[in-house]
Amino acid sequence: MTIELGETDDSRNVLVEIRSVLPTLRPSERRIAERVLADPAGFASKPIADIAQEADTSQTTLVRFYQRIGYRRLRDLRMDLTREALRQRLEHTDFPAEMSDIGRQDSLSDVVTKVARGETMSISDTAQSLDTVELGKAVELVARSQRIELFGVGGSALVATDLHRKLSRVGRIAQSWPDRHTAWTAAAVLDETAVAIAISHSGKTEDTVEFLRVARSAGAATIAITNFSDSPLARHADIELRTAARESNFRPGALGSRIAQLLIADCIFIGVAQADYERSIDALRATYEAVRRGLAH
Repeated sequence: MTIELGETDDSRNVLVEIRSVLPTLRPSERRIAERVLADPAGFASKPIADIAQEADTSQTTLVRFYQRIGYRRLRDLRMDLTREALRQRLEHTDFPAEMSDIGRQDSLSDVVTKVARGETMSISDTAQSLDTVELGKAVELVARSQRIELFGVGGSALVATDLHRKLSRVGRIAQSWPDRHTAWTAAAVLDETAVAIAISHSGKTEDTVEFLRVARSAGAATIAITNFSDSPLARHADIELRTAARESNFRPGALGSRIAQLLIADCIFIGVAQADYERSIDALRATYEAVRRGLAH
């Protein structure tokens, strides 16, 4: 898919797009992408020969890289990177402008600052890049489905459980599954009245991909929440909702990916609740009262 970022007002999403395609890039292109992500403003100001030399690649590869992410001219990419770097500095003035991965010598104060900035940017980038048209389609699917099946592994399982419980509180028949076998067997008996929601940061978790594949084959509508559009999970999804989380080598499975997923999960829940507002409010009151009375005894 070609995204003409350099010709739109959506320049602030350029780093999100680069992260999204990172796993699909060739090694030489990936080295360029990693330098862009590490220092967007610096990249934007360097001559093309210096960029190629630092990435240990050719100028031809650099041209192929910026075309791969949707640009016809390097100057358009430079302009968008400069704007994005400025946006990040203005929106997050409490954090240092340049942030690296957590290092061996970092103090706990440094760790707190770096973690906080990473999580804050994960939320901000996801909110900015989330396709609200696709989100609306997902909300409509979930709202009209008679059965909602959710699955994720590891940190994504926590998000599936969270969305399951919230939907249940407004009277929706939802279920998240604790292991792959029960998830697959549940998916195998779904039909067109059901929707399956799969959650995976990488989009490559085999158990989760298989869950969505089986559900789709059975006739259910499918929704994927993932960080990467060109992923096996996304290929089995009728609707893809993409996060823009920031993970690092030191912190795979970081809070950033989960909190970005939770942002999308909350938006789905609220959209479904709004679709039948009065019923949802009554259900929330009833569930709150049931808990309150139970604790009183």
